[in-house]
Amino acid sequence: MATSKQVQTARRNVKQAQRAAKEKRTIAHLPESIRRSLQEQARRGAARGGRPGRSFEDRNREQLYQLAKKRNIKGRSKMGKWELIEALRGSA
Repeated sequence: MATSKQVQTARRNVKQAQRAAKEKRTIAHLPESIRRSLQEQARRGAARGGRPGRSFEDRNREQLYQLAKKRNIKGRSKMGKWELIEALRGSA
């Protein structure tokens, strides 16, 4: 289980990656450390066979988006992974 400091760091890294991706629109221009963390997330999803994990953090953004769509959460298309998690936890 990740500590709260690790979770905060992961959120900060993801938000940084999202900002950079919006500016550059390509993963190739992201810093190596961010690309590595994104690859790690993708590997974990592949290891699960693309099925969602038990917690929201184990799911990818698309899976969270589909869940938010079912719950009819407004503004979901503009949300990142962590924003979707917060919105889903708030709607329960």
